[in-house]
Amino acid sequence: MEKVSELKDQGNKALSAGNIDEAVRCYTEALALDPSNHVLFSNRSAAHAKKGNYESALQDACQTIKIKPDWGKGYSRKAAALEFLGRFEDAKGTYQEGLRREPSNQQLKEGLQNIEARLAEKKMMNPFAMPNMFEKLESDPRTHELMSDPSYRELLEQLRNKPSELGTKLQDPRVMTTLSVLLGLDLAGMDEEEDPTPPPPKPKATQPPPPKEEDLPENKRKALKEKELGNAAYKKKDFAAALKHYEEAINHDPTNMTYISNQAAVYFEKGEFDKCREVCEKAIDVGRENREDYRQIAKALARIGNSYFKQDKYKEAVQYFNKSLTEHRTPDVLKKCQQAEKIVKEQEKLAYINPEVALEEKTKGNEAFQKGDYPVAMKHYSEAIKRNPNDAKLFSNRAACYTKLLEFQLALKDCEDCIKLDPAFIKGYTRKAAALEAMKDFSKAVDAYQKALELDSSSKEATEGIQRCVMSQAVRNDSPEDVKRRAMSDPEVQQIMSDPAMRMILEQMQKDPQALSDHLKNPVIAQKIQKLIDVGLIAIR
Repeated sequence: MEKVSELKDQGNKALSAGNIDEAVRCYTEALALDPSNHVLFSNRSAAHAKKGNYESALQDACQTIKIKPDWGKGYSRKAAALEFLGRFEDAKGTYQEGLRREPSNQQLKEGLQNIEARLAEKKMMNPFAMPNMFEKLESDPRTHELMSDPSYRELLEQLRNKPSELGTKLQDPRVMTTLSVLLGLDLAGMDEEEDPTPPPPKPKATQPPPPKEEDLPENKRKALKEKELGNAAYKKKDFAAALKHYEEAINHDPTNMTYISNQAAVYFEKGEFDKCREVCEKAIDVGRENREDYRQIAKALARIGNSYFKQDKYKEAVQYFNKSLTEHRTPDVLKKCQQAEKIVKEQEKLAYINPEVALEEKTKGNEAFQKGDYPVAMKHYSEAIKRNPNDAKLFSNRAACYTKLLEFQLALKDCEDCIKLDPAFIKGYTRKAAALEAMKDFSKAVDAYQKALELDSSSKEATEGIQRCVMSQAVRNDSPEDVKRRAMSDPEVQQIMSDPAMRMILEQMQKDPQALSDHLKNPVIAQKIQKLIDVGLIAIR
């Protein structure tokens, strides 16, 4: 069995280091020697899950439970694999079965709470998918009469099958009434000033009291006392004394990873980060061996991440923060991980900058552009931008490619970036105007050409552009389908038309043209209406 223990330790270290294939190999070899070892199946299940092999993770978890059905960790592994496979109801049942076997297991309790929350959220995402929807609507006086209308039932079926269309149906008062019934809300009374009576506070869940010190074995009592002495010394920054007391605690109770983790905390404070990481790894091994709480494992992994962060080794920090989050997700560690990831991304971006290479790529892009090979030109300009992201001309050149490829929105974005980097660069404005002109947004194109003329009053390109736009605006005779298709490709128009308030205003204007003057008094609404006029979606006569 010594060989089995050695292979298991090797697998644990490989798993902690992120070397998943090596971990699986070690656990598999160990299982060949000891096929009834439930811990090995559990660990290999975790390795498979980390690699994304969830079916294999599920098989190993099931084998873990088969060998040791009273061990809560096996049920946690199985439920986790089922969650990854999207089998949420099965995962819930597994957590419940595990709790029947081990009622005090905290991981199983938390897992059950999380999966129940996910299931509830999934149901709330589409209230029209409730299994008892029709019965609920029949029994409520607000919707009882509507149920006799075939068009209403057809509407319900449509929203059940295509919940994405809900946003377009909110103007229908029947939909709002239906939502208020299905979600148990009084939508009609939401504008009342009186505060609703708060619900009575939920009774706090009673946790089983921790064992009293006098009930513990003598070695654990001695270990706790040494830990308290170590904590007191740690607070006084008497690190030598703290380490000594924690070491005594470990001698009394070597199966408790907390005392080893506390030693790691001392080394962290002393700035001995290599030693801190070494001790954390030891604590993790002891914790896994003795079925320690996931949160303690996560804490030790986060400390390793923080030690790398302190040394500006952000890639390594991200690696260990992610491992910690895999064990137990906490906001603090998530925030630190995101911070480290942002720094890594910025460092990689800065390290990639090379103006000489950018110039080479720009030259290649110019040559391809001259040949009319716009996709290749765009590729070279994109690489040049990565190599020198502060060169406005590169964005202008790529915008010209996008315009040739009829990708006008992308062209506009590059022009905006170009103008932001160099507001005095005239081509940023003329190319922006050219893209807008191609999109037949003539009024905005004229504005952009005017900006170019402010920079250079003799610009022939800008002067001719304005003349073309004015003429095109005067003689345009697009079909309604072309106008609508072109307008709805504009993100700004999409946003306006998806706004229920604006849709209601447009309907009101259609029925009562006199209402337009009232709405135009609101500058925000006036700006949106002007946009719709500019793109030709509406006309004022």
